[in-house]
Amino acid sequence: MTVGEWLEWAKAEALKRGLPDLIPPLEGLAQATERLRAADWNDDADKATPRDAGEAK
Repeated sequence: MTVGEWLEWAKAEALKRGLPDLIPPLEGLAQATERLRAADWNDDADKATPRDAGEAK
């Protein structure tokens, strides 16, 4: 499930339950999730960090 698919489901569920005020926070959460997933620090998670470089192996 993508973030967009989740958002559509969550918005429909909020409306079904009579909680339309929940939609803006859900949209904000989806936007924040997409930004975090797109962050460049996620690209090379297995690469050594500056902290790792100073540690004995």
